[in-house]
Amino acid sequence: MQEDLSLNAYHYDLPNELIAQHPADKRDNSKLMVLNKGTTSVKHKNFSDLDQYIGELDMLVVNNTKVFPARLFGTKETGGKAEVFLLEFPLIGEGKSDKAKATALIKASKRPKVDSIITISDDLKCRVVRLLDGGKTELEIQFNRALGLSECLARTGEVPLPPYITRKDGCTREDVERYQTIYANTPGAVAAPTAGLHFTEQLLTRIAGKGTLVGEVTLHVGYGTFAPVREQDITRHQIHREFLSISKETVEKVKETKQRGGKIWAVGTTSVRALEYGARKSGHLEPTDEWCDLYIYPGFTFNVIDNLITNFHLPDSSLMFLVSALCGRQTLLDCYATAVNKGYRFFSYGDAMAIIGARQ
Repeated sequence: MQEDLSLNAYHYDLPNELIAQHPADKRDNSKLMVLNKGTTSVKHKNFSDLDQYIGELDMLVVNNTKVFPARLFGTKETGGKAEVFLLEFPLIGEGKSDKAKATALIKASKRPKVDSIITISDDLKCRVVRLLDGGKTELEIQFNRALGLSECLARTGEVPLPPYITRKDGCTREDVERYQTIYANTPGAVAAPTAGLHFTEQLLTRIAGKGTLVGEVTLHVGYGTFAPVREQDITRHQIHREFLSISKETVEKVKETKQRGGKIWAVGTTSVRALEYGARKSGHLEPTDEWCDLYIYPGFTFNVIDNLITNFHLPDSSLMFLVSALCGRQTLLDCYATAVNKGYRFFSYGDAMAIIGARQ
């Protein structure tokens, strides 16, 4: 167990060519590695085969967060260029329908001064309110009230891609569609819950057609999801906070599923964190609307989820810790080694795993 809490124990070698730079030709045409935790057996399928493993008494839980155009390109009052990366969806203040507050990272030749203006477009400007620690900046977003904030961002902003997608063409029209789940409906994330990127309408229809329940949670994936772990003792790592919402409807569906003997399938590590955070007080899922800072690593006791659908994650990352808590660190590393040998594609636009019997 002690080794499971050491950062070095989560390293694996990954050839650069296996880091997916583009999505598969079709969402559910990616590969799917199916791990049965009980037998440690591994099968190699297509993601479109997933419905074969989900039972009619089960429940699928997805994260409906939507990636918003968080990367803005503007001009400082001095004429210099500035890139503004919004770390959360701007919050409109009461009685200020043409102004909003946000925290951002700003890339410029010189850090803008307090009260200076960065002009994104005629309809969108950013005023520097305060300089924060860690290179962050508090901004007042000034936008065209007639258009609304969402439309102003959509017209001028760019959907941010993860830093390991390094192709030269940047964010393309394809990315605007494909770096978003088909059920995304609540803007607020700066990164996609990538396990959900594999689902198509047809696949979800087949799953629901069995009688399988489908529920939603909202956890707005933040920039902290890419933060490297620097502590050798992983228990000392400070996990990031992300806003979470779980409805009463989803809670009732989870309760019904458990009463009828079904399994809870979490789509992605964000859904895992959401569901387990919602059950942290009583051991049973409760409606929730607050900031989630749940940190899951080996030794964690799961109260809600049974099975997990997830992508292949970065070495030495907190996401690997979470998945290891479900299936075991060495088992996960063995699966990753197999995935490398068989040419699976890794990270956001990569292939997926289904871990069955994660919680016995």
